[in-house]
Amino acid sequence: MTSISPDLTSANGASPADDPLLPLLRSGRPFALIRREERRQVEIVTGDLTTVATLADIPLPAGSSTLALVPFRQASERGFAVVEDGAPLLCLRIDQRSTRDIDQVLAGLPADPPRLRDGGFDLDDAAYGTVVERVVSDEIGRGEGSNFVIHRSYRARIDGDPLDGALAAFGRLLRTERGAYWTFCVHTGTSTFVGATPERHVSVDDGLIMMNPISGTYRHGPDGPDRDDLLRFLADQKEIDELFMVLDEELKMMAAVADLGGQVVGPYLKEMAHLTHTEYLLAGRGHRDVRQVLQRTMFAPTVVGSPIENACRVVARHEARGRGYYGGVLALLGSDGQGRQSIDAPILIRYAEFADSGELRVPVGATLVRHSVGGHEVQETYAKARGVLSALGVAPGGRCVPGGGAPDADAPQDCGLASDAAVQTALHRRNATLAGFWLEARDPGAAPLAPELAGRRVLVVDAEDTFTGMLTHQLRALGMVVTVRPYHEDPPIGGYDLVVAGPGPGDPENLADPRIGVLRRIVLEALGSRQPLLGICLGHQVLASVLGLRLGRGPTPYQGTQRVIDFFGRSERVGFYSTFTATAASSFLDTPVGPVRLARDATSHEVHALRGVTFASVPFHPESVLSEHGIDLLRDLIAGLFGGPPAQRVEPDGRTARPTAHTCIQDHER
Repeated sequence: MTSISPDLTSANGASPADDPLLPLLRSGRPFALIRREERRQVEIVTGDLTTVATLADIPLPAGSSTLALVPFRQASERGFAVVEDGAPLLCLRIDQRSTRDIDQVLAGLPADPPRLRDGGFDLDDAAYGTVVERVVSDEIGRGEGSNFVIHRSYRARIDGDPLDGALAAFGRLLRTERGAYWTFCVHTGTSTFVGATPERHVSVDDGLIMMNPISGTYRHGPDGPDRDDLLRFLADQKEIDELFMVLDEELKMMAAVADLGGQVVGPYLKEMAHLTHTEYLLAGRGHRDVRQVLQRTMFAPTVVGSPIENACRVVARHEARGRGYYGGVLALLGSDGQGRQSIDAPILIRYAEFADSGELRVPVGATLVRHSVGGHEVQETYAKARGVLSALGVAPGGRCVPGGGAPDADAPQDCGLASDAAVQTALHRRNATLAGFWLEARDPGAAPLAPELAGRRVLVVDAEDTFTGMLTHQLRALGMVVTVRPYHEDPPIGGYDLVVAGPGPGDPENLADPRIGVLRRIVLEALGSRQPLLGICLGHQVLASVLGLRLGRGPTPYQGTQRVIDFFGRSERVGFYSTFTATAASSFLDTPVGPVRLARDATSHEVHALRGVTFASVPFHPESVLSEHGIDLLRDLIAGLFGGPPAQRVEPDGRTARPTAHTCIQDHER
């Protein structure tokens, strides 16, 4: 066990003999060293380590705090597929804590990086590239989801004391990394986790819930970031799509824990030593136990994919090995002076795990989307691993470091491109066509946006895509009373004013898929009884199949794509998450259930919406942040089923416009 140098003094200048914490760090007890975003201090905590079975079992007695180390396998609590590896859910019950200035901590840490041998990735570049191509063609290409994160691990052996090496790596990250949400060293007694994670998964403070989706990766050159290169990155549609997809997925999670869903704030740049990312903040208010908030948001789409449940299956299928703690979270749970619960939970990425046996593991993954190419994603894993590998002495250091905080003498200072006017313009431009419903403030006491729909009862059938959570918030904003049921309950549809055959992954003509079987039963029953029916995405595809339309894969998967369509005579910009599309030779269709009007592309004949007397459907997601006027489209479609006229939107200049909504959530600046 490596001891902390005796010249480390406490924050008040006391000697080690006067400080009861330092002997605990030398005693072999579990501890954690944490520097939170932009703070000049390091928190030092120690306590007893326990193992619990579920997140609900994390100890949180009044007046105390717990640091939980949550493995990826805990996703099984939500019924999601995982490769079981036995990694325990560890809880450090904190009994002592203090803070030190960064310089004081650095003075007591080993300076030399650990000595490594036999280093290399468990999947070589060729093998990882093959996995990338297979996921793009076999999973995204078959409609299983819009994006997936597949990881590989750098592995090596450590010469010398593993804890000594871990503390040295932590010190080097404190000196050279920048922009991290948490820079941390957590010692459990048998393993030590060291990293600089850029991403908050979820936090709760006085009922304010925040999430922080980060995606899109600009790799710095050998001389650091270049402004023109950064602007090209910000204009790259693949990188834009990646961020929008995880934004939608985390909005789904916020819909499950926040009373009004989440308000989108940003985007921003996340500038680090080797990489620059793009990010949003999500803010909402809720009243759940913080352990429930953590459980209902497992785990971030930025480390799994979307839709989240099927993404877990895809990850298990293609990784075929346990993740350990990669993609899980660190979670500091406690309470404030008024007894209100709090949590601060960063994602476990960009870290190294030092085992007492001398084994070292650095897991890293790339986000795979429809545009992904194997070679590019291989390079992305190198770029994401570089920060930790440089702290381990096996990769070059970055060219941008914190403006304060004991940087290496020969390294330049903060690059600061986030404040550049052209960069700010490029970032703000991204919101120009996003849904105002999610960007604007919403008041919980506001009048319904659609008074004519107020009180109508809606059944939403979830076909395994929690877009239904966002849809629920929009339907409630319209004034409707919403019940959500998962497809596997095979819910009866009687007693509701409207049934929504909801979104989900899969092939709409694969009758062996239980999701398809349930949706077909619901569609057929609603058509037969003339019960108002709305189909969204997979629900639309099933309805189109039942009506006899031709279904097939589009020329390219429309997974996470914003497209301009003809919506019954007017142009609308909407968000697609689909691989399959219906086509029709005419804009009208005679069916046994009556005439059907179709909105379709004049050239490709792709169907963009269906309208019958008692049913309507769309292949896109009106609830998505990518659907600019989605709340209005939803209102129009539903009002039409009850005989109402389409809602009108009027801008100050006379153009049609969306109605606005309001919220009590303030604009939270970073």
